[in-house]
Amino acid sequence: MQQINPQADNSAVIKLFAIGFCIVLLIKVYLALVLDLYSDEVFYWQASARPALAYSDLPFMTALLIGVGSSLNPGSAIAARLVFILLGACLPLLMYWIARPLSNQRQAIETAVLTLCLPLGGVLGLLAVPDVPLLFFGLLSIGCFERALRTERLRYWLATGIFVACGLSTHYRFFLYPAAVIVFLVWFAPQRRQWRNPGLWLAMAIASIGLLPIIWFNLENQLSSASFYLIDRHPWEIQASGLLHLFKQAGVVTPPLYAALVFSLWQLHLRARNGDASAALFMTLALVNILVYSILAPWTDATSTSIHWPLSGYFPLLVFVPATLRQIHDWCRIQWNSRVAGIVIASVPVIGFTGTLIALLGIGSQAYQLPLQALLGTGVLSNKMAGWKQFTDYTGAVIDAEFEGGSPVIITDNYYTAAQTEFSGLTTAGFTLDQDKAVRDGRLSQYRLWRLDASGLAGEIGKSALFITEDSTLTIPGKHDVLDRVCQLSTELKYLGELSLFSGDKRFSYYKVDRLLDIRNRADYRAYPCPFPATAWIDFPLAKAEISGLISISGWAYNEDIGVDEVHLILDDQTLATARYGVSRPDVVEAMVVMTDPNAPNLGFELELDSRSWTNGSHQFAIEILNKQGITLRYGDRILTVSN
Repeated sequence: MQQINPQADNSAVIKLFAIGFCIVLLIKVYLALVLDLYSDEVFYWQASARPALAYSDLPFMTALLIGVGSSLNPGSAIAARLVFILLGACLPLLMYWIARPLSNQRQAIETAVLTLCLPLGGVLGLLAVPDVPLLFFGLLSIGCFERALRTERLRYWLATGIFVACGLSTHYRFFLYPAAVIVFLVWFAPQRRQWRNPGLWLAMAIASIGLLPIIWFNLENQLSSASFYLIDRHPWEIQASGLLHLFKQAGVVTPPLYAALVFSLWQLHLRARNGDASAALFMTLALVNILVYSILAPWTDATSTSIHWPLSGYFPLLVFVPATLRQIHDWCRIQWNSRVAGIVIASVPVIGFTGTLIALLGIGSQAYQLPLQALLGTGVLSNKMAGWKQFTDYTGAVIDAEFEGGSPVIITDNYYTAAQTEFSGLTTAGFTLDQDKAVRDGRLSQYRLWRLDASGLAGEIGKSALFITEDSTLTIPGKHDVLDRVCQLSTELKYLGELSLFSGDKRFSYYKVDRLLDIRNRADYRAYPCPFPATAWIDFPLAKAEISGLISISGWAYNEDIGVDEVHLILDDQTLATARYGVSRPDVVEAMVVMTDPNAPNLGFELELDSRSWTNGSHQFAIEILNKQGITLRYGDRILTVSN
């Protein structure tokens, strides 16, 4: 992006764009094929199967677009993502369309190139998430509004209203676009006359149609969406991590491109002071989006604000980055030389596009869990979009084996596992007892409306059921609580087995419910024994302890309703010895409120071992608890250093 003649041949930059565009698109298509849907995507798919004008956390647009794609090939992840892939591919083209009247063709093409070099922008379209249509309709709105101001043509006012209405149907965050326009029309004196323009009011009237689903849903549902976004989702307490918001954004955007965006913002300010309406408009659009999230970051959902929410503020600035880079090039050439200037300017798209590829490959790494685990170890890679095909196959086999090919009621501990059972065709109604993740993500009220929460099980009384927990997302107390709830609903709850994926990083437990009960008048009922998980503690050795000679290993373990049978000591994934179990521990009974373990108060274990038979150095130590139903639980993994 050196200083060039605007009339020069543009074939080189067109070729550059075409290559980058095809690379990004092909990677997206491939990953969309091999990656399973993650929690948000599968929830929106679930919503698409239940059409409505709005849902608990979003208006209808995302569900509608997923439904359009899924109708072509039900149960296919890439079909659910198809429309989003197409919209994401349109974003660089829309940026060219926006930039073309504000610059020359060369710079407009460079704007399209830079869109691929904005990592989160380049990734958009891979996943079926609301950010894609939000940006798509946002850019259409910006382009039409800018043209309406410049040409006063009625068609652009009409188009602006339509696209804003569509944008308001994607996400509550789209409100910042019309809010920025209002700020612009109030602050920028030369454009205040637009308040007397019938075209503006026509656009606003059409745009307001997009508010109707939002207003209707909140009035019908005790303002549940508004409450989620304004109260429930955010701590509204200062968070130190939020104070680093701008630095995190620089890293996400890539520092060279972030610096170019900041410099472009300053240039727009200077142009706006000289009466440039387009500069003032784009500056306002960028500032409102960026400043709102910068101010909110220390107080609200810091994860979202620090990553993708401000993205809508960067796209308006990209239009002017090519001109900015030319100014930077000229300054660097004067200060140093042309070679240094070229390197400085080239770093912006090169590092940015590399960031886009890294982001795509980072997401795509989930499709290659096991080979990458061999290099990176366990617990490193996310598995939100991995393992669901294996889950479907295993669950189908369990249903065939335990329910003789019938169709049991399927109940899960979290909403996205329930949604996956529907997406895969295992059931038409996946029930969830989720009281944690569904609240955190603003989905609890929606499951109540769909009657797919605990209240919906009242219509399934007398039926057998399959209960599934995703153990890798649960604490022991959390699993204990959810099993207790299921035991209250069951005549009998039987443990069936475990599905362990990716070296234990993703684990599911399966339970058979003999018959679902109506317990509305039996609040004190609970199936006995309930297959609770064991609870344990290792008193010694402590994590990261250095040991030598004779060591005394001790701790305690209990299993409500069932009891512990044996405690095995594990060293480097090999059974080392069996501890003596049954040491009296009345302190554990009192502290942990142990009520139904048949071994109580004899819950302790101990064993003396000679560490001199172990090799010096680091070792992996754990215990394995075997309960009286033959179910095992590994606990307390820790690294010990042997020094004899």
